[in-house]
Amino acid sequence: MSNARRHVVRRVGIAILIANVLLAAIKIAVWWLSGSLAVGSEAVNSVADSLYSVVIVGGLYLTTRPPDFEHPHGHERIEPFISLFIAVGIFIAAGGVLWNAVQTIQTGSVVVFANGLAIGVLVVSALVKYGLYRYCRRIGEERQSPAVTAAALDNRNDILTAAAALIGVVGAAVGFPLLDPIAAGTVSIGIFYTGYEIVKDNVSYLVGAAPPEPLRRKILQCALSHPQVEGAHDVVAHYVGPEVDVSLHIEVEGDLTLSEAHEIESAIVGDIMDIPAIDDVFVHVDPKSLGEWKSTDKPADLQHVTVDSQWQPESPSEADDPSQRE
Repeated sequence: MSNARRHVVRRVGIAILIANVLLAAIKIAVWWLSGSLAVGSEAVNSVADSLYSVVIVGGLYLTTRPPDFEHPHGHERIEPFISLFIAVGIFIAAGGVLWNAVQTIQTGSVVVFANGLAIGVLVVSALVKYGLYRYCRRIGEERQSPAVTAAALDNRNDILTAAAALIGVVGAAVGFPLLDPIAAGTVSIGIFYTGYEIVKDNVSYLVGAAPPEPLRRKILQCALSHPQVEGAHDVVAHYVGPEVDVSLHIEVEGDLTLSEAHEIESAIVGDIMDIPAIDDVFVHVDPKSLGEWKSTDKPADLQHVTVDSQWQPESPSEADDPSQRE
């Protein structure tokens, strides 16, 4: 992990923590002044966010430490576990919101106070959370950080819960207090789905699933774009934590010197390593004279090479490309 990525990811964790602590303090003050139960529930939510933000900051510090003797590839593999911790918190929050909504509807004990302070703090909370969501999503995509991406989705959930509380406050003002638990129950479904998204993506990281098809294609093209490479086979790309390890065989003419073959191998390793998601690359050179070349049709966009049809996994993971995720 580069120093730039290390500093950026840690900065995101600290920004989330500071924002959650400030929001919790403001909501508690408004709750005390207004007596609004909707704001009170949001205050409790922000306190919980602050507590798990401490865990996120600690986890991001651990995962961004440089490689050492016991962890020569760094500590990035901790990130999926941090993301799963966030997912557990999201499931608990969704369950709590749904349970409270159902209980409130059954008992009919809806008490919501509508005033300017309550409405104002909920609007401010939604705006702050939207800013954090955009910020975390951008950094998560740029730095290939599943923990930061999970934090972005969690902040998106907080926008929904703030909106539900706002609907409840405004609904009480116009004579429909039941809008509060109904909106909260609806939002809880979206929160559950976000937790599912986080679990799905990070389980793929933990079990060594194949990366998305566009990335696998780009890896192969890096190898095949070298003018002296005639083909590639036994290409394997898989997640090791949030990053991708690659191994492949390249096919070259058998009359090259050892130095020439080494230069080709080094060039291909360098080209593949330039892809942001790649952590490590192993390239094996196969000379034509050994008879290991695999005959296949040449693709139209790479006319000087052959592509091994066995490179495609039979059941590749179709985890979404983070750069395409909303």
